[in-house]
Amino acid sequence: MAATPGDRRTPARRPSRPQRPSRSGPGGAGRPERKRAERDRVATVSRVRAEERHRSRLTGRAAILVLVLAVLAVSYASSLRAYLQQRDHLDDLEATVQETQTSIDDVNREIERHDDPAFITQEARKLGFVLPGETPYVVIDENGDPLTDAELDDPSSVGEDESPAWYDGMWSSVKVAGNPPTTIPPQPQKRIVGSEDE
Repeated sequence: MAATPGDRRTPARRPSRPQRPSRSGPGGAGRPERKRAERDRVATVSRVRAEERHRSRLTGRAAILVLVLAVLAVSYASSLRAYLQQRDHLDDLEATVQETQTSIDDVNREIERHDDPAFITQEARKLGFVLPGETPYVVIDENGDPLTDAELDDPSSVGEDESPAWYDGMWSSVKVAGNPPTTIPPQPQKRIVGSEDE
């Protein structure tokens, strides 16, 4: 059976509930606060869960980053060690080159000195050579052995002063006898044991 527009049923309306008057007591004012507290609690729980999820993702990323850095450190450690060893070896070679260059400079200075005629003459005299027409003299010691330049230059090798001759002592006593001292020396401060004044 077909329904006609007039036969269409309209849903029955439910009777509306009468609105309750708001409570003015302590229970009525607390209901919105309870709802707000419940909303705050739910928001806090959802925020904490989101932070935990975010922390767990960050921790996983950090672990991967640490793992990658560790692999890089291990792979570059041998290269770094080889670089440092080569750097030390290079420093040693540079020091050796510097020492060799110093030795070469010393030899070059010595060669230049041998080109100087005055230096050659000095070295020849040390070996005992003389120029034509010169007379060489050699200083010898009491045994007849020639003295070296070091012994001649050393003041301790010079002999001690000779003791004065007898006539020098006699002449000084004659001088004192002709001009006797005018002051009498003071008596000694300490008594001499065994003297006649005891």
